[in-house]
Amino acid sequence: MILPVIAYGSPVLRKMGVEISKDYPNLDELIDNMWETMYGAYGVGIAAPQVGVAIRLFVIDASPFADSEDVSEADEKVLKDFKRTFINAKIIAETGEEWAFNEGCLSIPDVREDVFRKKTITIEYFDENWKKQTETLTGLPARIVQHEYDHIQGILFTDLLSPLKKRLIKGKLANISKGKVNADYRMRFPQASKRRK
Repeated sequence: MILPVIAYGSPVLRKMGVEISKDYPNLDELIDNMWETMYGAYGVGIAAPQVGVAIRLFVIDASPFADSEDVSEADEKVLKDFKRTFINAKIIAETGEEWAFNEGCLSIPDVREDVFRKKTITIEYFDENWKKQTETLTGLPARIVQHEYDHIQGILFTDLLSPLKKRLIKGKLANISKGKVNADYRMRFPQASKRRK
């Protein structure tokens, strides 16, 4: 089932996600719904807070990036098959030079900005079968994971911008929280009038 994506300004996007256990109610259904919601919005990742649930869960399918012209050959190979469910994820290392890449977010439609992130990460998590995984990722795969990981930490990519950039997009962000934005997928806006929901 496609769920509404929670828009910028909603308190749930600022909550630290809580760890869950195997017997978390309707977990498989939630994961299925998150995949469906993400694909329905043409995203490459979505975190549980973005569908209104403040838990440490996110899903990523980075394959659409594999065909991008500005992707390295090494990244292309990894991205092609990069489809993962991350439960109770924990980044245990971030290394390398910081590099900029233009990021967007399903919760913040029509806003894209360059964000600086470390090039390489090591992350521990459980997959959808509750098998513990440890992966070291670099380049674009690492960036996509860092972006979704931030969501379960209550952080949005706009938090990582310079004070000047933040001021420049302040009005846009206020409009998004009020529902004054065109998104081609279902959204829930924190400050929209009842009619707009």
